[in-house]
Amino acid sequence: MDVMSLEMKEERNQLLRETVRKIASAKVAKRAAEIDAAGVFPWDMAELFAQQGFLSVMLPESYGGMDGDITAFCIIAEEIAYACGSSSLMILAHSVGLIPLMVAGNEEQKKRFYERVAKDHALAAFALTEPEAGSDASAIKTTAELEGDYYILNGRKSFVTNGGAAELYAVFVTTRPGERTRGISVFMVEKDTMGLTIGKREEKMGMRGSDTTDLIFENAVVPKENLLGEEGKGWEIAMMTLNLSRPAIGAQAVGIAQGALDFALDYANKRVQFGQKLADFQGVQFMLADMAMQIEAARALVYKAAALLDQRVYERDRMSAIGVDKLSAMAKCFASDVAMRVTTDAVQILGGYGYLKDYPVERMMRDAKVTQIFEGSNQIQRVIIARNLLRRFWDKNLA
Repeated sequence: MDVMSLEMKEERNQLLRETVRKIASAKVAKRAAEIDAAGVFPWDMAELFAQQGFLSVMLPESYGGMDGDITAFCIIAEEIAYACGSSSLMILAHSVGLIPLMVAGNEEQKKRFYERVAKDHALAAFALTEPEAGSDASAIKTTAELEGDYYILNGRKSFVTNGGAAELYAVFVTTRPGERTRGISVFMVEKDTMGLTIGKREEKMGMRGSDTTDLIFENAVVPKENLLGEEGKGWEIAMMTLNLSRPAIGAQAVGIAQGALDFALDYANKRVQFGQKLADFQGVQFMLADMAMQIEAARALVYKAAALLDQRVYERDRMSAIGVDKLSAMAKCFASDVAMRVTTDAVQILGGYGYLKDYPVERMMRDAKVTQIFEGSNQIQRVIIARNLLRRFWDKNLA
């Protein structure tokens, strides 16, 4: 990419950040506490985001999208999360549900499903996890058997974000039971599919406005034209999807952390104890300084990973792919750990008031927790990072 192209991209992303920030401040922040308290999916936010193009950020312009990239995706995730974690998660889950289509769909599939998103404002979701296949995602048991022009799906998906709100699902199944990763395939499944039932809505500690459900398949009938890529390529598609989306989880975590720090800063500058502002106490200053440093480090890592993904380095050679996988895992893991530390410290700075629902930092702390868990727990991210670090030694031993 030449210098002029880089400058144009930076200007475009800066304009996007300013636009999203204004909308988040004017529209989203005002609803955040109410969304959390009610624990109900915010359809008004979904419509707002659709109208603004946030749900079509990575779709091609030819299909009504923003023709954005992973960096743009991260910007939207961060700025909305600053105001409301649940609203940010809606966008994240929707985009993750579309990435398998982006990386593996044919033109007919893209035209059919992209138009539903761009024109009808249909939401999407990503369905990989099962009750007995969480971190060990290759152990999925949901099956798909080809019968004529249709696949028959049976099984259960769990922890599907946007589960009850989505119209489109990227569903990972086994088409060759017992072969683990080599037997996994992925389908785009529509909500009105015969044999598909939406399970109960989960009550969660945080991200309470997001819609998390099971998907239950009982002889569900899916056209064979909805298979993305080839049979047995689902695991590769799932891993590419997660590598592309993990920096955005990191960006969401950064947004939550920044919101908590800014609130704590304002509070510390106003709250008086022992005859002086909290912000005048060196102990509090050190806490604020550490919070700020951690956030800046996390943000830098997130956008470095996003930039490498946008360069499509992972498509060019194997060693570059390893590096991007490692950075993607680092971005998600480090940023989410930072979000948990920063939001916890923000509650501490507010003291007893931080523990009350009258103040937003307790909500931010609850929302931050799940960023350490979903899209691969941080323990799994550390396994990915370690394997990348050690791979060159293993390759030498095999040589």
